[in-house]
Amino acid sequence: MTDHRSIHALRKDRKVQAGATAAALALAGLGLLVAAPAHGSTTTAGTAPVGLTQVAAAAANASGAVLPGMTEYEAEGAQSTTNGKLIGPDYTQGDLATEASGRQAVQLTGQGQYLQFKLTAAANAVDLHYAVPQGASGKLSVYVNGTKLSTELSLTSAYSYISTGGIAGSKTHKFYDDVRLKLPSEAAVGSTVKFQVDSGDTALPYTLDVADFFDVAAPAAQPAGSISVVSDGADASGGGDSTNAFRTAIAAAAAANVPVWIPQGTFRITSALQVNKATIVGAGSWYSQLATNEFINNTSAVSGPVNLSGFAILGSTVGRHDDSTANAINGSLGSGSTVNGLWIQDTNVGFWLQYGNSGITVENSVVLSTDADGLNFNGNATNSTVKNNFLRNTGDDGLALWSMPAPDTGITLSGNTIVQPSLANGIAVYGGSNNTVTGNTIADTNALGSGIAISNQAFLSPFTPLSGTITVSNNTLLRTGALNPNWGHAMGAIRFDSYNSAFSNTTVNLSGNAIDDSPYAAFEIVSGGGSGYAVNGLNFTNNTVNWTGTTVFQAETTGSASVGGLTAANVKVAGSYNYGYPNNTAGTFAINQGSGNSGWSSTPVLTSFPSPSALPPTGPGPSTPTTAPPTTAPPTTQPPAGTDLALHAAVTDTGHTQNYTAGNTVDGDANSYWESTDNAFPQSLTVDLGATRTVGRLVLKLPPASSWATRTETLSVLGSTDNSSYTTLSGSAGRTFNPATGNAVTITLPSGTSARYLRLTFTGNTGWPAGQLSELEAYAS
Repeated sequence: MTDHRSIHALRKDRKVQAGATAAALALAGLGLLVAAPAHGSTTTAGTAPVGLTQVAAAAANASGAVLPGMTEYEAEGAQSTTNGKLIGPDYTQGDLATEASGRQAVQLTGQGQYLQFKLTAAANAVDLHYAVPQGASGKLSVYVNGTKLSTELSLTSAYSYISTGGIAGSKTHKFYDDVRLKLPSEAAVGSTVKFQVDSGDTALPYTLDVADFFDVAAPAAQPAGSISVVSDGADASGGGDSTNAFRTAIAAAAAANVPVWIPQGTFRITSALQVNKATIVGAGSWYSQLATNEFINNTSAVSGPVNLSGFAILGSTVGRHDDSTANAINGSLGSGSTVNGLWIQDTNVGFWLQYGNSGITVENSVVLSTDADGLNFNGNATNSTVKNNFLRNTGDDGLALWSMPAPDTGITLSGNTIVQPSLANGIAVYGGSNNTVTGNTIADTNALGSGIAISNQAFLSPFTPLSGTITVSNNTLLRTGALNPNWGHAMGAIRFDSYNSAFSNTTVNLSGNAIDDSPYAAFEIVSGGGSGYAVNGLNFTNNTVNWTGTTVFQAETTGSASVGGLTAANVKVAGSYNYGYPNNTAGTFAINQGSGNSGWSSTPVLTSFPSPSALPPTGPGPSTPTTAPPTTAPPTTQPPAGTDLALHAAVTDTGHTQNYTAGNTVDGDANSYWESTDNAFPQSLTVDLGATRTVGRLVLKLPPASSWATRTETLSVLGSTDNSSYTTLSGSAGRTFNPATGNAVTITLPSGTSARYLRLTFTGNTGWPAGQLSELEAYAS
């Protein structure tokens, strides 16, 4: 959940002016302070780091959900091949790469570009996580083992690009959506599945993040004695309105105490159903599909159980609906209910459970691309379990317990995977008693939240603060935590927040958790409402931290914690931030160290927020073939005069800084740019024109912005027809880029030059210790 006081975001400004210093650059990312922020308006935020990447879902498989038949492939992963543009890694709020799992994605910007996966497990279905530009819709071609399928994917931005103006600090977000397809036959291990831009595919650019392949089991059979919704008039074609048929079948089945059967097909539901008691069973979530934004809406407590299994709820919400009119499952499910094997997509919320839920189990389900929470127990829930579910791209908390208007008690969130919430937290516990968060994996949290938040933030009244024992154990957190623009500093991977009241009647036990690649601090202790309420009762036992951009602990209020067996590595800022607000006192939080700690220290005590001093290593990225797998023969004739031969071509580099990748040099946008690895000359950039071409001149550009001071880059131009043997086309020389004359340099090549591969090798730059280039344009004359 988010409100206007406690949200955060990422903001990064890049070095672009000669002579800029690291100290000056650290001023980037200042945020507006709203209401009673955690620190005063003079606080300076660090720059948002870029470049933290592992294959998110692959890493997440070490813990979290394991769904039968599902294998996930990242666009930037080892099983992928592309001639498209790799974007990211990035941590900038409102950026496509930032919202991608693993903080990287592949962008297809022109006809013939593709992303291909080699399968490591058999599959007969695929779900593609993608983005297209706002307002765009279009097709994307699919090939299996080189053969084009007759069915293309239909992609749309209609359910993406959410703006939440009432949440200060938020920006347009939730760029991605999902589309799924049953393959015509099973693809065996070693098969290739390729997504390619063909002549009729016009929703450019296509940004592809991750593909989930499934080996879907055969459809389930109708339970004996059950009542089929079709027998009561439901239309399996999706053409007619099946709402009344569902109501009739559910009522009849309840009277007879038998299940309701949803056979294969698509059923359109136009108004939500109120269900007191039922068992509703489908043939499987790839077979039985409900086209609706809200299937069940129980607006008061029901007796239950309301058991749901084996079907999909595929919505079409446009924008966030905080009036609960578009929550797939809303309200009470009563006592003893089981939800198993649902697939929920493009609704406002997956599950908003309120009014009364006891002994509920939600398991083995998929929740994708919601506008707000994935699942929220909104008070009055007891002794319930949420386990082995996969949630991605939620527009607010992935999983949340909110003890309003009554406490959530005895809830267990176990073995779930939450990836890429585009707003708020991965898992949030707002108040309540004796709740447990264990064995989950949370990856790539975005603006306005941490990986896990344990909080006394009320939002509304009446609210029940934390009490009893809260257990946080054996969770894995990858690339979680971010800058808060309203506070002007970062939120940690795990946050303890006495926002509206102190932690005074609770014990929070943290054990066996792994916090990896946090861009900022691993653990944050804060009173986010600005009142300085204490945080006490924290016990840290046998947790591990690997890679923090700043410190292990970031303490901003009073209180204490006991810490034992905390082992850390790759901690990039020594000591701890420990400076209370509003008392502005150093060391106000007591970190009581026991035995077994290593790799970190609570001293020196820092009283200003540190900026990340380094970045974790990135993943290997997709492979780039020297030639694309042929679909149509490459053109043998020279393109028309005046054509930029390098536009959207495949391009590689010997190294780059953060998200300033080689693809930026051929994207047609002079405002984006490539920057090589700093202080590591020589560095090269190689573009593949796709075929041997006559090349008469190159036009090299830097961004036209006036903030780029004049600079001279020393570089040479080489050419090759085979990417093996290169000839010098223009010797190493200083090339001066002057903003007053457009920041462009033209290099005329020898008459008769023919090349497929063009390589620029940089050996010096008077403006920055790296090669820099925004556009490499190649022309026949």
